[in-house]
Amino acid sequence: MKENILDVLMYLFENYMIEDTEYQPDQESLARELMLAGFGDGDISRAFDWLENLSELCDRGQTAMPGGATTAFRHYSAAECDRIDPFARGLLLSLVQGGVLTPSEREMVIDRLLALDCDELDPDHVKWVIMMVLSNCADNPDDYAWIEDLMFDDVQPLFH
Repeated sequence: MKENILDVLMYLFENYMIEDTEYQPDQESLARELMLAGFGDGDISRAFDWLENLSELCDRGQTAMPGGATTAFRHYSAAECDRIDPFARGLLLSLVQGGVLTPSEREMVIDRLLALDCDELDPDHVKWVIMMVLSNCADNPDDYAWIEDLMFDDVQPLFH
């Protein structure tokens, strides 16, 4: 049995979202495949809900989660600080300041991080969620490619 919905999401992302695949299975087929891969029914259902909520946020765009100006400082609530560590908050700040994430996309990332049922979010979890948000919402494919390099090539963010 796999650990949580993030594992399901990462499996889906690696197998269906990263590659430009012709195969577009329906949700029922995906659920069967995920169960065969060892994921639990509850985690599969929660992962599908997580993706559906992300899709709704992306469809509504900036009006869904306005994030303020790019130059504005984002203050995190105590609950957000409990779940999102200083590394992740710094990464999000760097990505917004560097123009990779819009403030609205940052808010979507924060929303989706908090929606995970993980006790601890390690840096890779945060990068995966950023990639998922950008792959679903970003207008600029270069932003997604930049995060993909950060994720898979362990590039350190450096902005000028």
